[in-house]
Amino acid sequence: MELFADVALLSRIQFAATVAYHFFFVPLSIGLGLILAINETRYYRSRNEKDAAATRFWVKIFTATFVIGVATGITMEFSFGTNWADYSRFVGDIFGAPLAAEALLAFFLESVFLGVLLFGRKRVSPKFYLVSAWLVWLGSCLSALWILIANSWMQTPAGAELAADGSKAVITDFLAAAANPSIWARYTHTVDALLIMGAFVAMAVAAWYLLKGKHTDFAMKTLKTGAVVGIVTSCIMIVFAHASAVVVAEEQPTKLAMMEGMYETEAPPLYAFGWVDEESQEVITPLAIPGGTSFLATGAWDTEYLGLNDLAQTEKYADLNPEELPVNFVFQSYHLMVMMYGLIMITVILALVFTLRKGKIKNMKWLQRLVLVSPVFPFVAIQTGWITAEVGRQPWVVYPSTSGPDGVSLLTNDAISQSVSAPELLVTLALFLVVYVFLMVAWARVMGRFIKEGPVAKAAVATAGAEGAAGASGATGAQAQLVDADQDKVGPAAGTPDATVTEGERASRAAAGEPQRNAQKRAARQDVPASPEGCGRHGRKHSPKGRHQQARALLHALAERIGRGRGGPQAQGAGEQGRQRGPHGPVGCGGRPPTPRPTCANRTCASHAR
Repeated sequence: MELFADVALLSRIQFAATVAYHFFFVPLSIGLGLILAINETRYYRSRNEKDAAATRFWVKIFTATFVIGVATGITMEFSFGTNWADYSRFVGDIFGAPLAAEALLAFFLESVFLGVLLFGRKRVSPKFYLVSAWLVWLGSCLSALWILIANSWMQTPAGAELAADGSKAVITDFLAAAANPSIWARYTHTVDALLIMGAFVAMAVAAWYLLKGKHTDFAMKTLKTGAVVGIVTSCIMIVFAHASAVVVAEEQPTKLAMMEGMYETEAPPLYAFGWVDEESQEVITPLAIPGGTSFLATGAWDTEYLGLNDLAQTEKYADLNPEELPVNFVFQSYHLMVMMYGLIMITVILALVFTLRKGKIKNMKWLQRLVLVSPVFPFVAIQTGWITAEVGRQPWVVYPSTSGPDGVSLLTNDAISQSVSAPELLVTLALFLVVYVFLMVAWARVMGRFIKEGPVAKAAVATAGAEGAAGASGATGAQAQLVDADQDKVGPAAGTPDATVTEGERASRAAAGEPQRNAQKRAARQDVPASPEGCGRHGRKHSPKGRHQQARALLHALAERIGRGRGGPQAQGAGEQGRQRGPHGPVGCGGRPPTPRPTCANRTCASHAR
């Protein structure tokens, strides 16, 4: 029951739930933004409609994720003024600049060019569209930079001093505050982790399609892209993680002690796993490498670091009480993060090897299932990494780092809003959880629909096949109209002058004789007679004679098309004879001169007869 009465703890739980929920979508936005940009680059070089369909697919996924991420991020920032009012007063002079820069520089950059990706495919040049895709990803990375500048300052304060009345931190050097000792190590470590997450999500989508036997070409391209991005970012992570650990060892000694379960001063060993007995202040583990952590941090096996008991005796960390610290919690979260990294490396190596080896992964169901669930590994690693970073600095919300200015620190219990009660926090926490569950379900349903539809190419790429299928089944031209599934609208039949095609497709079709086919189709449409009382579908009344003439004309055109496609030169000669016998030209059937093409208010009757 103490939990329900502790305002500070409830405020921390509520903020942690909001941040964890928000940071589920941030990795997807930044990570998938890179996958999106790579796909658009592939389309820019190939002009293949399938690659354009892949870009449209990832744009939809990215946009839905971006919207939820923005909403949850706003909620998180509002909580600074509601539940953490004293904290906001203390760091307001520092936080204002990076948060404003994030909104004005990064967020607007990302939002504007995301609009280009959504609505500008046919309105801007291909090069500008490509640049927009990369700027969207760059904008998301810049947004992460400014947010991490603010967060890193809380970990390692710099460029500030304590006000004369001791009520707040006052900025003295903005550049020093922005370039605080931990920012670059934390930024590279965090962004690289987000890129790993995006690569694994892309591979998981590809694995799902392989298991279902759908969109195999897209799946293999995506799997290859994700595996390459995943292996590169995972290998670089070794460098970034090491740099981050060195900063922790130098600037945050209490966090290092909690991560390794050190209560006494020693050369910290390296544990693969274990359990911290907080009563006896010992780590219970069957495996430990003496001095291993010391070697990783300094390159020497015997470098000693102060334990929690000794740190509590120093002036800087006098507020520390080792008996109240969640040492085992931080220890487990840190080592779980390291364990997830091992699974990440194993999975991405297997995926890369069996993808590049003549696509053997197509026949490896067990590996496909492993890749399908693999996004859990980087997700857990990211969440546990943040738990280690944030819980590990307790009991401070602004940590008194080794190189930080004197007095610039703030205890967590002194940062909460004094006017907020425990019942209010419980009610708002419950409401937040309900809303978050609802949004997660809605987002999952939208993602499921997008993934189920897949990267559907436009109908124009299947012109030849659509014509052949329509002829074999005896379908009319009106029945051969296709649906553009990507934009949820019905367009003209593929291959018509109004159909949207790429420059490469026009060139290939021109070589195959498309102008001749289009001229024949236009001639056929001109010879379709109109009913005396109506125009195509717009007429309310249709005479039997008019309908008969329309049907006979379309059947003649269809038979001629089949003959050209299957009969070769002989069929074409027969068609010429037919055109000579018929007084109506190519499709005439009655002994009268050709009938002029009728028109209606908006469309030609030929379009309806087709």
